[in-house]
Amino acid sequence: MSKALEHLRVLDMSRVLAGPFLAQNLADFGADVIKIERPHHGDETRTFPPYLKRADGTQTEDSAYYMSINRGKRSVTIDISKPLGQDLIKQLAAQSDVLIENYKVGDLKRYGLDYASIKAVKPDIVYCSITGFGQTGPYRNRPGYDYIFQAMSGLMSITGERDDLPGGGPAKVGLAICDVITGIYSSFAVMAALAHRDKSGEGQHIDMSLLDVAIATISHINMNYLVGGIVPKRMGTAHPSIVPYQVFNAADGQMVVAVGNDTQFSKLCQTLGVAALPADERFRTNVSRVKNRDELVPIIQAKFREKPVAHWIDTLTSIGVPCGPINNIKQVFDDPHIKSRGMRVEVDHPRGGRVSMLANPARLSVTPPTYERVPPQLGEHTQEVLRNVLNLDDLAIEALANAGVI
Repeated sequence: MSKALEHLRVLDMSRVLAGPFLAQNLADFGADVIKIERPHHGDETRTFPPYLKRADGTQTEDSAYYMSINRGKRSVTIDISKPLGQDLIKQLAAQSDVLIENYKVGDLKRYGLDYASIKAVKPDIVYCSITGFGQTGPYRNRPGYDYIFQAMSGLMSITGERDDLPGGGPAKVGLAICDVITGIYSSFAVMAALAHRDKSGEGQHIDMSLLDVAIATISHINMNYLVGGIVPKRMGTAHPSIVPYQVFNAADGQMVVAVGNDTQFSKLCQTLGVAALPADERFRTNVSRVKNRDELVPIIQAKFREKPVAHWIDTLTSIGVPCGPINNIKQVFDDPHIKSRGMRVEVDHPRGGRVSMLANPARLSVTPPTYERVPPQLGEHTQEVLRNVLNLDDLAIEALANAGVI
């Protein structure tokens, strides 16, 4: 089977989440991704538990976090603080199409590995820099993690329960969402730059900022503000522009209902036994329902409490009203639809045996993602890459090892 990106080589000098996520996306579609790590230490996510276990129950050094974003890569350890290490990076870059890095602004320039320096040895390189605040602007030198950008972007101002309700106040999303979406945005930025290179022969520098991405991710909520000038507030699970569209309590648990139009609202009301509501001027249109949500929601909530979640899911689904259970993670992977979609893939791992991993969600009919190379051990491919990519012999590799470069 041909792979869409098998003609590309990627030098992944990033660590933790956003950059490695980008690089893994490229690896899933066949790119040869060489991950550069610090000798003896590696990517810090290697130290984040839990760890994969062997068949006998003993623990390996394979971190689940590291495994989630580094499959399909070859690990090479190089000390870039040493001139010989810097020279190796330049030699590898000269044989690569893409370089990914997420060092602080200006850090790689100290080692002669910034965009200008790499461009000198590989003029058509696509060089992607991922930082918290970007390469320009007054905050460019600030450190930061995903949590900071959820706060500064406004995301936490619209996430969480209303201030006047129990548990009200700002809340973060349950994962490092800014990192993940930066990895996604960066993926198509790299592919756009490669498309331009293929047409023109010209490489370029990509400047990705987690704060920029977080702001872009807020999308239509930000556009609502730009158009209407009204600062949005936290609304818990409710929707600012659509009603009813939130969590409801059933007899035995909770579920979400998302009524997107007046026809769906009419069907919902018939099923709940309140068929007269759509004729009420307060609730006849979505605009009127948004205006009168505090009167409408309690009526609907009282009806949902009469029967269990499973009843409502089956009944509402059968009449075309969007709804769903609030699954925990175990329930997600036990769901028959999720199973049929193949979001959990099984791979052979040299230390863990048969191991489950998350699938790439993209479904391509001709060049689908593949999972042939499991996340590497630290430095597992150092000698292989130096021999096969840079054509170094055993004596040269031994000298680099003796010098502490690799």
